[in-house]
Amino acid sequence: MSNTYSRITRDGLWDNNVVFAQVLGMCPTMAVTSTATNGLGMGLATTAVLVAANMLISSIRHVVSDEVRIPVYIVIIATLVTLVDVSINAWAHDLYKVLGLYIALIVANCAVLGRAEAFAAKNPILPSGMDGLMMGLGFTFALTTIGAVREILGAGTLFADAHLLLGQSFSFMELKLIPDYKGFLLMVLPPGGFLALGFLIALKRIIDRRRAALVEAVQVAAPAVGCH
Repeated sequence: MSNTYSRITRDGLWDNNVVFAQVLGMCPTMAVTSTATNGLGMGLATTAVLVAANMLISSIRHVVSDEVRIPVYIVIIATLVTLVDVSINAWAHDLYKVLGLYIALIVANCAVLGRAEAFAAKNPILPSGMDGLMMGLGFTFALTTIGAVREILGAGTLFADAHLLLGQSFSFMELKLIPDYKGFLLMVLPPGGFLALGFLIALKRIIDRRRAALVEAVQVAAPAVGCH
């Protein structure tokens, strides 16, 4: 079981990352990542939906027939997104004003329905909840990273206005990394999102190739060491 959970964790955070590996959820990825704060907020909202949807769908997987499963999954996801939407509006209204329509569009995020169909519909509740959590955290990591790159290059700050969007307890995150920086406007505009995403995907693939080459080298060297 521990191997199962470790594999789920690795898939969600890195190997099968929603953004950097599957290239899903591009609408919020491009739209709300002008700052790391916005990316973090959207990622956490999506994580909440992923965890709850996976666990609920896993719990009814033996009850819902194959013929109607997709409409049922969509209704469940839409209900959860509505709950998240009104919750953010009530308790984090400033964040709600920034994310706006994109919270409701979590319903159309392929990653949520995709995990329901690919994992939750075939596995028990706890592994499904873990899968939703790790996929959500991987999505949050991707959005926050893209937002951080765009914000640092575009304004020289990191997690700007976090206390306004996420609450006073997050004010410690606000950093001015480059004093007197005039900013690079392109990075906070839509083209900056595509540039940041492209370079980060390329970086992930370079890391993966080097890791694979290192593992292969170790495996080749191991028999030789054993012979001695």
